[in-house]
Amino acid sequence: MMSFFITLVYQPLFNALLFFYWLLDKVGIDDMGVAVILLTLVVRIILLPLSLRGDSSEEERREIASHVKNIEETYRGDPIKQREERKKLMRSRRKIISAELISFSIQLVVSLMLWKIFATGLSGQDWHLVYGFMPDIPQPLNLNFLGIFDLTHSSWRLNILQSFLIFVLETLSIFTSPFLVSRNEVVRLQLVLPLVSFLIFLRLPAGKKLFIITSLLFSIVLTLIKAIRLKFVEYKDKEEHKTDDEGETIVVSVG
Repeated sequence: MMSFFITLVYQPLFNALLFFYWLLDKVGIDDMGVAVILLTLVVRIILLPLSLRGDSSEEERREIASHVKNIEETYRGDPIKQREERKKLMRSRRKIISAELISFSIQLVVSLMLWKIFATGLSGQDWHLVYGFMPDIPQPLNLNFLGIFDLTHSSWRLNILQSFLIFVLETLSIFTSPFLVSRNEVVRLQLVLPLVSFLIFLRLPAGKKLFIITSLLFSIVLTLIKAIRLKFVEYKDKEEHKTDDEGETIVVSVG
């Protein structure tokens, strides 16, 4: 099974990263960190349909959560009936749940393969996985980003930046969400999540951290674009209703 993921996911990602590094070297940018940023953007663009699908299923997830809460309250004294009703609910929403699991699994596999790149790939242990048609990669690899951050070691500065961007993204998501957000969700998303992320990713290699930071910036830009688009649609609808109301007023006046 592992060899399947290596061949299908890890090897293409590893070669894509090396190709970007080679391409950058040709234009005088000898920086693996920049190659990581380019790879991240390509991965996020490829996974964009999953991200958009996640947004469209937000309402469905909240609907399922609301039904679960109602079941728990209705059958509070009957745990057996409660379990049966939960199973019925999950069966009726099987497509939604399956899509969520597939999306999560794909992103998890990609994240694990990227972690392996920075753990073993860039150190030379996986050089046998380089495709035969790849150009000659300049060696030794420059594994420093901007001449400051060693991509194979952890960086507390990048960790702080990562947690800050998580805070920014969650704040934007809360303010642009069409759904009501509870106080518990605000605390969990704006305070607890950045803090927990800081502790969990503290020892993560800077290369993987750079991938996460770039991915977060991509998500922030995407969230802003969606928010602006939503505001534009709302403004357009408002203007159309205003025009319709003015037309009705003129007709009444003439009559």
